[in-house]
Amino acid sequence: MTAPERLSGWTRLTTGTADVDIVGRRRTWYIGFAVLVGICLLSLVFRGFNLGIDFTGGSQLQLPATGAGGVISTQQVEQVYQGVIGSPPEVTQAVGSGAAASIVVQSEPLTPEQLIPLRDALFTQLQPLGPDGVPSAAAISDSQVSGTWGGEVTSQALIALAVFIVLVTIFLAVYFERAMAAAALVALVNDIVVTAGVYSIIGLEVTPATVIGLLTILGFSLYDTVVVFDKVRENARGLLKRTRRTYAEAANLALNQTLMRSLNTSLIAILPVLGLLVIGVGLLGVGTLADLALVQLVGMITGVISSLLLATPLLVDIKLRDKRFRDQALRVAARRARTTPEDGAAAADTLAVVSSSRPSTASRPTGKTGRARR
Repeated sequence: MTAPERLSGWTRLTTGTADVDIVGRRRTWYIGFAVLVGICLLSLVFRGFNLGIDFTGGSQLQLPATGAGGVISTQQVEQVYQGVIGSPPEVTQAVGSGAAASIVVQSEPLTPEQLIPLRDALFTQLQPLGPDGVPSAAAISDSQVSGTWGGEVTSQALIALAVFIVLVTIFLAVYFERAMAAAALVALVNDIVVTAGVYSIIGLEVTPATVIGLLTILGFSLYDTVVVFDKVRENARGLLKRTRRTYAEAANLALNQTLMRSLNTSLIAILPVLGLLVIGVGLLGVGTLADLALVQLVGMITGVISSLLLATPLLVDIKLRDKRFRDQALRVAARRARTTPEDGAAAADTLAVVSSSRPSTASRPTGKTGRARR
C-alpha cells in the first residue's frame, strides 16, 4: 500500500488524505470574512436594495414580441415609452419563446392619462400581432401592481427564517453540542448577509422569487457544515484522554477528509442552477427563473465557502475556550517536545496557539466520549 505522503496532491485530495492547513490559517479566513461582511453591511445600509415592482408597486404593460414589421425588440419598446412618458421604464424584458414570446414593461405607477396615449403609440409604431395574426390594439394589456403582495411575501419569509434558525439551533445543540450549534449559526448568518449584500452591491432586482430563493439556500448551507461537524465529532471522540493530536488538528483532519465531498456536492448542486439560468432565462426568457436561480447560485457558493473556512475554524476557537482542551493541547505539545527537534518546533507552534486562546471560567467533567456533560 502506497504511503499517503508519496501520493500526488490530487490523489490525496480525492482520497481524503490531504494535509491542507485550513484551521491553522483561521485568522486569515476571519479577516477575509469580516471584510466581506463589512462591505455587504455598508452596502445594505447606504445603498439598499433594488426592489422590484412587487414591492414598490407600479404599472405593467405586456405586448407580443412580433409585429407587422417583424420581431419587436425591447429597445424599440423603450424608445416608444420614453417618447410618450419622457423617462425610460424601470424594467423591460422579453419573456417566453416562439409564438408565446412577449415583452413586459414595468414602470412607476402611470395614470390613465399616461396609459392611453402610451398604448396608442405602442400600437401605432410597433403594430403587435394578435392571436389571429392581425395587428390588434387589444394585444397590448396593462395592469396596476400593488406593493402589498411583495410585502406580505417578505413578512412570511422572515417568519419562516426565524423559525428555521430556532429549530436548526435546537437540533444542532441536541444532536451535536452547543459549540457546534453556535459555529453553524454564525456561518448561516454570514451566508444570508453576504447573499443579500451581493444583491445590494450589484443592484440586482429583488422580487418575491428572490426572497423565496434565499430560503432555499439555507438548508444547503447547513448540509456541508453538518457533514464536517459529524466527522469532527468522530475524530475528537475520546480526545481528552489521548496525546496523539489536538482538537484543532482533529478538526483540520475532518476538513481534509470531507473536502472533496463538499466540493463535489456543491458542483453537482450548482449545475442545475446554471441550467436554470442558461435554459430558463437564455432560451425560454422566463425572468422569474433568473431571480430564483441567481440567489441560489450566490447562496450556494457562499455556503460551501463558509462551511469550510468559517464554521469549523470558529468551532475550534470556541472549544479552545474550554480549559480541558487547552490542557490536552499542552500535553500533546509536551509529548512532541520530548521526541525530535522537528516535532519540538511543531510543539512550540501548538503552545503559542493554545496560549493565545481566551480562558474559560471553569472546566466540566467528561463522560466516556470526552464530551462535556450538560
